[in-house]
Amino acid sequence: MLLNAPALKIAAHVSEGSLPFQLREKFLHAHGHEPSASEERLWEGGIPVLTSVLLDAGLDQVHMMIEYVLPLTSKRADVVLAGVHPESGQPSYVVIELKQWSSAELEEGEPLLCRVDSNTQPMLNPIEQVRGYCDYLASSNGALAGHSECIAGVAYLCNATEFGIAGLYEAGQSVRGRLFSGERRGEFMAYLKERLAPESGSAAAEALLTGKTGPSKQLMAVAAGEVREREQFVLLDEQRVAYEEVLDAVRRAQRSAHKEVVIVTGGSGSGKSAIALALLGEFHRSGFTVLHATGSATLTTTMRKTAGARSREVQNLFKYFNSFITAERNGVDVLICDEAQRIRETSANRYTRTSHRTGRPQVEELIDAARVPVFLLDELQIVRPGELGTVNMIQEAAESKGLSCQIVSLSGNFRSGGSDAYLRWVTQLLDPSKRGPKSWEPDGRMDLRTANSPQELEAFLDQQRSLGFSARMTAGYCWRWSEAKPGQPLAKDVTIGDWARPWNLKGDRSVMGAPPAALWATDPAGFGQIGSVYAAQGLEYDWSGVILGPDLLWRNGTWIVDRAASKDPVFRKATSDAEVRRLILNTYKVLLTRGMVGTMIYSTDAETRAKLGDLIGTPTTAAL
Repeated sequence: MLLNAPALKIAAHVSEGSLPFQLREKFLHAHGHEPSASEERLWEGGIPVLTSVLLDAGLDQVHMMIEYVLPLTSKRADVVLAGVHPESGQPSYVVIELKQWSSAELEEGEPLLCRVDSNTQPMLNPIEQVRGYCDYLASSNGALAGHSECIAGVAYLCNATEFGIAGLYEAGQSVRGRLFSGERRGEFMAYLKERLAPESGSAAAEALLTGKTGPSKQLMAVAAGEVREREQFVLLDEQRVAYEEVLDAVRRAQRSAHKEVVIVTGGSGSGKSAIALALLGEFHRSGFTVLHATGSATLTTTMRKTAGARSREVQNLFKYFNSFITAERNGVDVLICDEAQRIRETSANRYTRTSHRTGRPQVEELIDAARVPVFLLDELQIVRPGELGTVNMIQEAAESKGLSCQIVSLSGNFRSGGSDAYLRWVTQLLDPSKRGPKSWEPDGRMDLRTANSPQELEAFLDQQRSLGFSARMTAGYCWRWSEAKPGQPLAKDVTIGDWARPWNLKGDRSVMGAPPAALWATDPAGFGQIGSVYAAQGLEYDWSGVILGPDLLWRNGTWIVDRAASKDPVFRKATSDAEVRRLILNTYKVLLTRGMVGTMIYSTDAETRAKLGDLIGTPTTAAL
């Protein structure tokens, strides 16, 4: 949040012309980068207009919480008004989404999507946007627990006429999703007076700010409910746009012999897998033929275990990318391809029948298999040679078949405590060309620490486990990885001084109490083994302990990648040094972005450890 003050005080800043400057300085300090042009326009135009409405309504003591950050995400509500309800005397909150649009039209009759002009990408109807913010806030802030009636939502389009936004009302209005145009300013004032009394909102604002944040919904913990029962996640902004785009594409396919491709792209923690599960659940419950596919044995097996628990029907919804060599063309309504950056050149492997080795590109098999194929990916999570999935590759394959291709980019962060600062810090750490690495400035959302020894790393994570958090240790692939032998203890391959631990299992069977590879991240017994990137990718846990091996060293102001220190057999002589460097850096980015609450880093190299210590400094525990 950038500013929390009574409307009267905000009005004084507006009058003296200092508000945009103050908000810009606070934004730079909070986020570490320049605000966007649209954010600055909001501060210069939208906030003053809302302030004027409050003053004219006699609500000058209601608190305005500007750029309020939703718990455990990077998403921000433009303003949350905090005050007292005029009838109940209880805290009352109105979430405000401000738009300076003069007009907006629905997207091909789809009430939840709209366009401001013909050149923009579809956006979420602001009624649904603010409704989502209210739903999310009510489910995540303890101050609202058991008091869901105390929160309301309004989209205020102060520059619009009723004629210009008439279509938006088709989304339907509710307490948490109301719409007012500038033409209805008087009605907006009257509505606010119904929700807020003309008295101080200080106590209500403090209650919301100090409300206990509920635990983040980890994907696998709610997977079964999402697929079989009802929606578990509140999808926000671009997440909801992607979801609605797919629903709309399937509706078009049902009405005619229509086929199209949808691509959803976003970084670590942007909510791609949550969208995938939400879509799978919606279509499965609605009777459509739908399948979920990945190129990851870990992710697919985990989905079968969690979402498909005790249900063979649900387990059979989860497939691999190479499962569609002989699939019937358009045999299913929807094919959801998660972790699509792992698409390979072909589906053939050593087990493939000779008659099926056609050389046909895997991406074509996936596109041909469904009326609406959906691809979700992050190109910066490509960690092995031969992983080819990119937006351009999928788009070109679709266009070569004459198919239209919708692309939705996700910008939010629902991991790492919702800390954009942490994700930016990781990016700059591993890519000094992006004005980094930089010293970590604690933001109260993500806990970042260094360890001076693997013993310290393990002891700290074990302590977090005793407090009820999940925790795992991972490492770069810098030690041999022995095959487990039934009835024998796992080989302690990861050896650092007198400390040694085994890797996670390779296979799909438990050995000596250690879980199979696919369940390492979710089975509590996985804590005793060191996870590789292949076990961790696509999954998450509260606390992440990351061991930087001797393949990544800090020397003379930059990272040195020592390919000779890597024991990963996927790197062959033909793999160029540049490709090895890219994949190793991507590997560590994946490992460093698994934690939901905090990350602790240890390097086997003293000079690198010293550099990390300088950057991270003394740990400051985030608000948990």
